[in-house]
Amino acid sequence: WKSANHSNAGHESGTCKIAIMIRTLVIDDEPLALQQLAAYTQKIPFLELVAQCQSAIEAQCIMNREQIDAIFIDINMPDVNGMDFVRSLSAPPIVVFTTAYSEYAVDGYKVEAVDYLLKPFSLDDFRRAASRVKKRYELENATLASSAAATRQEANDDNSLFLKTDHRVVRIDISN
Repeated sequence: WKSANHSNAGHESGTCKIAIMIRTLVIDDEPLALQQLAAYTQKIPFLELVAQCQSAIEAQCIMNREQIDAIFIDINMPDVNGMDFVRSLSAPPIVVFTTAYSEYAVDGYKVEAVDYLLKPFSLDDFRRAASRVKKRYELENATLASSAAATRQEANDDNSLFLKTDHRVVRIDISN
């Protein structure tokens, strides 16, 4: 895998800051396709490219170490295909499939992918998919925020700590 540049250069314009950064992983076994995915990802101001992986196995290693909010993943890859990889995740991030095979489209929606990009796809197609990722991310985080607020209200002054993990909020009692 290749670690991405974590610089925020180009993500601010004047006094207007981008409010969210969606931590993104791109996965494709074809080097040119992977390079294109990375380049497209870096053109979207609200996507932060965490890493590029050439296999699902590499992606799993990254996901074990890093918080990943979204993945753009090819389906037809050696060893573990993208569809099986997503199915194997207990708490999958937001998923966009990128593939040359249209026959997997229905399966893509069965695993709640937000989009299915058929290769070759344009930057405009990628932007539309990224917008869907952003909408899902905002929806999930709005739900988390309201859930956390309700839980905080229930807990009142009790000794609790709230942690966001695997796209949900968990309350931890820290009293003796």
